[in-house]
Amino acid sequence: MTAPMPVRLPEPPGKPLPVLSRASESKAPVQRRPSRLLAPLRETGKLFALGIAVGRAIFRRPFQLREFIEQFWFVASVTILPAALVSIPFGAVIALQVGSLTQQLGAQSFTGGASVLAVIQQASPIIVALLISGAAGSAICADLGSRKIREELDAMEVMGVSPIQRLVVPRVLATMLVAVLLNGLISVVGTLGGYFFNVIMQDGTPGAYLASFSALAQLPDLYVSEFKALIFGFIAGIVAAHRGLNPRGGPKGVGDAVNQSVVITFMLLFFVNMVLTAIYLQIVPAKGG
Repeated sequence: MTAPMPVRLPEPPGKPLPVLSRASESKAPVQRRPSRLLAPLRETGKLFALGIAVGRAIFRRPFQLREFIEQFWFVASVTILPAALVSIPFGAVIALQVGSLTQQLGAQSFTGGASVLAVIQQASPIIVALLISGAAGSAICADLGSRKIREELDAMEVMGVSPIQRLVVPRVLATMLVAVLLNGLISVVGTLGGYFFNVIMQDGTPGAYLASFSALAQLPDLYVSEFKALIFGFIAGIVAAHRGLNPRGGPKGVGDAVNQSVVITFMLLFFVNMVLTAIYLQIVPAKGG
């Protein structure tokens, strides 16, 4: 009698997946996150690229005249009254401070020229930039950001319409033109406010005020003031458009972009103002110097 033959079960089809060893896992490529130090440089490059793109798109046709007029009226309507109201105390504070200082030094006759130059060269362009970026720039950023999260800008690109030429260029040009006009308004109102407070409250004479102004002021002072306002309006419009076109995180990201646009504009404003003032004082000699 023979012993029964052992029965072998069939092997399951397929082979088990190979298990990676620790050595093979360690050799796998690891993706590194970009350094946080490069993020500001990347954003700065995008900002400059947008400025160059806007500069090129200004001369392209067709020009969005209707959009430009609407944006010009909007920016002017939200900044004219605050500009007039803010320029009076600015001119008054500068006139009172300069008048008090010149009185201590025995040079009260130069109060008018010093206060008017301070208003025209420094205070007026800065007030313009603060109002443009705070009132109009925030609205521009919110408008473009809401269009971005609703994918309206992507739809425009699909249809062959450039969002920069259609939306950004009219807004930037509107902020620049309104900034130049507001600068003239603030200069006039601030000068009149300084004149009133110096003559009425500090017992200054109108003749000495006007004589010192004509002795120290010159036309390049007004030119550089208007040029500053033009540059500040361009910066405010570009920064607002850049942050509006690149929101992060949906509606909350739009709100964060608005805050960032105002802060970035303020930082660039004071830096550019310092550079332009230093260049102007080196190029244009003082009157009578």
